[in-house]
Amino acid sequence: MSTAHGARARARMEVTAAIKDEARRQLAAEGAARLSLRAVARELGMVSSALYRYFPSRDDLLTALIIDAYDSLGESAESARDAAAAPFEHWVAVCQAVRRWALDHPHEYALIYGSPVPGYTAPDVTVPAAARVGLLLIGITRDAHHGPGLARPSLSAELRPEAERMAADLAPDLPPEVVAALVAAWAQLYGLVGFELFGQFNRVVEDRETFFRHAAEQLARGVGLAPGPV
Repeated sequence: MSTAHGARARARMEVTAAIKDEARRQLAAEGAARLSLRAVARELGMVSSALYRYFPSRDDLLTALIIDAYDSLGESAESARDAAAAPFEHWVAVCQAVRRWALDHPHEYALIYGSPVPGYTAPDVTVPAAARVGLLLIGITRDAHHGPGLARPSLSAELRPEAERMAADLAPDLPPEVVAALVAAWAQLYGLVGFELFGQFNRVVEDRETFFRHAAEQLARGVGLAPGPV
């Protein structure tokens, strides 16, 4: 029984992987809005009813693809952090890993950070994977705060109540001004990547790798990180 059960589990994993791979090909060719379970089934030589046993709806398949994309991005960022030596370089390495992953996976990046898919709302199950990079940046900043220290950013009086609310929700052990800067840096990181990936830097920035590292360093300084050994 255990051998048969294991064989069925492996077969299910293989079919699930094949469905996702074909769905990603459709994303590249047609975009997320035109993803179709029937088309995926047709390309795999399956009847639609068989595919529905793996993914009951298009939204279920989209959710699986979104989680996979976020996890792949998160793994790349975490590996880059682990290869760097100090908080400032941790930050820059993570930002560079996000950019590299996006350039290597443009259609999956567009799925998670591009235009919303009409008729689809991501469920809460996507949140842990989506939070990986953000939590990584918070962790790097926390390491600096409890280690070599941070140069606290300025914070206006009118923003302080919102910054305190964000700090309570996201990182209660960090100063509110740092958390506000973190949220801004997180948004700017994806803005930089999106501008490059979706063509807004065309005829504007030529040496994009050098420009991006400079921008990532500025974001690090903006949250209070400074170059140098731990």
